[in-house]
Amino acid sequence: MGEWRTDPAFAMCRALWDGVELSSFAGGPFDVRTAVAAIPPEVKDEFLLDQVPWEHFPAGDRVREAIHLLHTNDSPARTGAGVVDGMCASDMRAAAALAVPFLIRIAADARHPYRAGALSEASTPARARYFGVASRNELLLHRADTQDGDPYGDYGVEVTGYPAGWSVAAARAAITADIALLQPLLGDPDPSIRIHAAYTLATAADNDRAVRASFQDRLAAEQDPAVSAALVLATAEVTRAHSHSPTLAWMRELWRQQTQAPEVRLAAAIGWLCLTDEPVPDDLRAAVDDLATDERAQAMEDLPWMAIASGSDETGLQRCVRKMLHPDQPDPPDCDDPWAPRR
Repeated sequence: MGEWRTDPAFAMCRALWDGVELSSFAGGPFDVRTAVAAIPPEVKDEFLLDQVPWEHFPAGDRVREAIHLLHTNDSPARTGAGVVDGMCASDMRAAAALAVPFLIRIAADARHPYRAGALSEASTPARARYFGVASRNELLLHRADTQDGDPYGDYGVEVTGYPAGWSVAAARAAITADIALLQPLLGDPDPSIRIHAAYTLATAADNDRAVRASFQDRLAAEQDPAVSAALVLATAEVTRAHSHSPTLAWMRELWRQQTQAPEVRLAAAIGWLCLTDEPVPDDLRAAVDDLATDERAQAMEDLPWMAIASGSDETGLQRCVRKMLHPDQPDPPDCDDPWAPRR
């Protein structure tokens, strides 16, 4: 925090703490939404990192250096990969949002050896407060709009005092601007790339019809059950942000289809539960009880939605089942500690 206090945006955060209206800083040099929107295409494509105002945001120089090292393959394991995830885990997303267009371009480069790691980080700034979230009310939920007139929305502030909603909105806008780069990755030869492409596209702030259609098209051709489940969860996440009643009906039919892979049926059941407040049908309970084996729950940890929802004593699938179907059951010990070893 000492280093952050010397950064230019600290004066803005201090003013906000003193009661200055957040709206008075909107569109200014410390509004990361404006900064991301202003990055020219050639700067993104040519990695002209010096033309990006990293210095306006907490730990921006660190993020810039990480992107440079990752792009040039210089010590990525030590300094390049993982920095954006680490920043977001520390609740500092503003500079990480500036990195999103560059992470997407590294991921889109089929020759880059660390493209999978870059893509796994690309959507991290676009989601906030999601460790251990597994209830019907919160899983897959985007909190982009202000609530009850609160200018910070449902995000509050980051550890630095920076408005977290601005960081998330900037990251989601960056992903939306690069939908055309991300959609081809849904057909990548690497299953992990396909999964994380779906996970990233699910946070797009606009063009929901095109994104949903790309998930449906890929699902029709996909042979990997885990990737298919990712496409179903991504479809549900987009639909939670942009309501679409035909998708809700499709989800219900999908978890009922015994010809579908168990992973797909489980993903559809979870997606349907998150898209409606209807009582849980008996046949859904029966299907989940039958399909959610310990072995399958472990396998589905490859899906980032499930990995993030997990805790020290249960996998993400197990936690979703408990929270959604048995909400009266108590939490296991250390369930809210994402770093505790699983027993």
